[in-house]
Amino acid sequence: MFTNQRILVTGGTGSWGHELITQLLPLNPKQVIVYSRSEATQVAMDREFEDPRLTFRIGDIRDKEALTAACQDVDYVFHLAALKHVPVCEEHPYEALKTNVVGTQHVIEAAIENQVKKVIYISTDKAANPSNFYGMTKAIGEKLIVYANLLSKHTKFVCVRGGNVLGTNGSVVHVFKNQIRQKGQISITDHNMTRFFLTLKDAISLLFKASIESVGGEIFVMMMPTCRIVDLAEVLIDASGRSDVTLVETGIRPGEKIHEILMSDFESLTTVVYDDEYLVILPTLEIPDLKERYQGLSKVSFNSFSSEHQLMTKAEIREILQRGGFLP
Repeated sequence: MFTNQRILVTGGTGSWGHELITQLLPLNPKQVIVYSRSEATQVAMDREFEDPRLTFRIGDIRDKEALTAACQDVDYVFHLAALKHVPVCEEHPYEALKTNVVGTQHVIEAAIENQVKKVIYISTDKAANPSNFYGMTKAIGEKLIVYANLLSKHTKFVCVRGGNVLGTNGSVVHVFKNQIRQKGQISITDHNMTRFFLTLKDAISLLFKASIESVGGEIFVMMMPTCRIVDLAEVLIDASGRSDVTLVETGIRPGEKIHEILMSDFESLTTVVYDDEYLVILPTLEIPDLKERYQGLSKVSFNSFSSEHQLMTKAEIREILQRGGFLP
């Protein structure tokens, strides 16, 4: 799919972007364009990869003109750019709206104008029944991406919805490890809190699969393991070898849920199971060829997919941390 193709990655210097590009380059693309705002991270990334197929453009997805120019002659767009920290989006809702909603609209319009083949939008479990402003902006982004399939016959648009990816910028794993090292104390917002988790490497592999299999209009939901945050903290404490580390409960931050869901009750009515690794949420909009593509698949047998069920054991948490390179 990507051989000899030109690919644009918005927000490409972030954790997802870095791993995506690491796995993209061996697939022999003609060019990978990293489009992001940070000059310093672009320079660092250029020095790290030293690959002539990798090019960099300073730009913001809020700037439609710059984005449209960057999409010229591009075959595929991975749209990763977003304001993603829940407390930041609660405190700066106008900024989150401009980046996550208006910026996504600009990506859609720039892709259609340049006749891009496919746009892959990275979404989040927080978009399912959103309780915070970040989740609301990503839910609107999903709606815009699905609807965009009615705007162009040439360009296809698909969403991939995941949970927390271990080791991304600001990830709880880095936070906990730093707290163990520097304070001898881990701050937990609530002892009952659970989350979906996946390693970055596994997340990108699933992203590629959804990119290839999708026909446009779907929301691919990654089937992800779940864990209690307190269990994750205790595994990291055990691995540190320290016996003096304490857990302190600080209370839930604005917009946070105790449990996340990857699919809502309403979405379950149009969701099918795909290849054991995904759920595919089909839109209520009539998008050509979409229902035919999935008509032979089984509907989901449950109403919602919550992080409070099928929790990993501590041994399983330790294994996923080792696979992600966070534990020896």
